[in-house]
Amino acid sequence: MAFRPRFSMNVKISNALVDIERVRGFLDAIKIKESWFSQMQEESLREESHHSTHIEGTGITLEQARKIFAGKKVPGVSRDVKMELTNYRSALDYVSKYMGADTLLTEGLIREIHKILVKEVRGNDADPGNYRRVQNYIVNSLTNEIIYTPPPAFDVPVLMKELVDWINSSTGKLSPVIVSGVAQFQFEHIHPFLDGNGRTGRLLSTLILYKTGYDFKRLFVLSGYYDKDRPAYYTALQSVRKNSMDMTGWIEYFVDGLKSQMIDVKSKGEKIIKKEVLLEKTKKLDLNPRQQKILECLVEKNTISRAEYAKTCKISLRTANYDLEDLQAKQLIRPQGIGRAIRYTLILPDQTGK
Repeated sequence: MAFRPRFSMNVKISNALVDIERVRGFLDAIKIKESWFSQMQEESLREESHHSTHIEGTGITLEQARKIFAGKKVPGVSRDVKMELTNYRSALDYVSKYMGADTLLTEGLIREIHKILVKEVRGNDADPGNYRRVQNYIVNSLTNEIIYTPPPAFDVPVLMKELVDWINSSTGKLSPVIVSGVAQFQFEHIHPFLDGNGRTGRLLSTLILYKTGYDFKRLFVLSGYYDKDRPAYYTALQSVRKNSMDMTGWIEYFVDGLKSQMIDVKSKGEKIIKKEVLLEKTKKLDLNPRQQKILECLVEKNTISRAEYAKTCKISLRTANYDLEDLQAKQLIRPQGIGRAIRYTLILPDQTGK
C-alpha cells in the first residue's frame, strides 16, 4: 500500500505558509554584500549543527561549539562529541550540493547522509548507511521507559521506498514546506537506522527544502527551534500517533517553527542592510572608534542612553556626551525623551527621506 499521509490544511498552517513565502520573497529581493551573507550563513550552519546534535545529547553549549569549529581546544569535551558536531556540519555541506537540483530524491542519498553523520562516532558500529535488521526502540533518557516501538525491521525497506516515492511524486503538487514536514515525521516514525535517525530526519527535511528552492540562503536554524523546547518537539511528534496518524498537529508545529525562523532571518537581513547603509553614510565622516562602535551597537539594540554608551566604551559621561552631540550634529542619531530619560536612535536614509 502506498504511503498517503493524513493532514488538514487549516487556517493556522495556511497563514504560516504565507508568512514564510513573504520572507522568501524578501531574501530573493534584497541585495547584500556576499561577505555579509557568508558570515551569516556560516554562523547559521554552525548553530544548526550545534542544536541538532545537542538534541541528541552532546551536552555542550553553543559557545563551546563555536570554539570547536574555530579549531580551539575545549577542555572536558570528548572526541566523539566533537566528531558528531563536525560530522553534522559536513553533512549540511553535502546536502547543500543539491540546492535547486532538478533530480529525484533517492534512498541512496539518504543513506549517504547517514554515513557522514555517524562516521567514527555513535552508530559507526551499527552498519552506517544500511537499514537496521533488528527491532529498535525509542526510550525516555530520564526514565528508561520505552515511549515508541518503530515498525519491524523487515518492513523498513518497503516503508522507506514508499516514503521516497511519495516525496518525489509530491514535488510540485504540494508546498515544499509541507512535503518537508511530512517527510521528517515519517522518517522518524520508520526509524530506519539503528542510530542517528533524529539527525538524519532533520537533514532529510532540510534537503527537501534545499532541492525545491526553499533554502532561504541557508540562514535558518530549525533545530534551534526544536532544541529551545525539546518536550514540545517530542510532544508534536508523538501527537501524530496519538491522533490515529493524523499529521495536522505536527505540521502546525513544523510550519510554526519555520515561520519563527523566517522572522529571525528577516530581522538579521534588515540589520545587515542597516549596517551597509550606515557604512556608506559614515564613509566620509571623521568618526572616532567609540562612535563607530556605538553606531554598530545601535543597529542591534535600536536605542541607547548616555550612561549605556559610557559603560560600553568605558569612558566618562562627559566624553560620552561630547561623542553623542557630535553624532547628532552629523545627523547620524536623534534623541528621544527628555532629561536623564533621553535615549538615542539611528538616523538612516530611509528615515530621513534622503
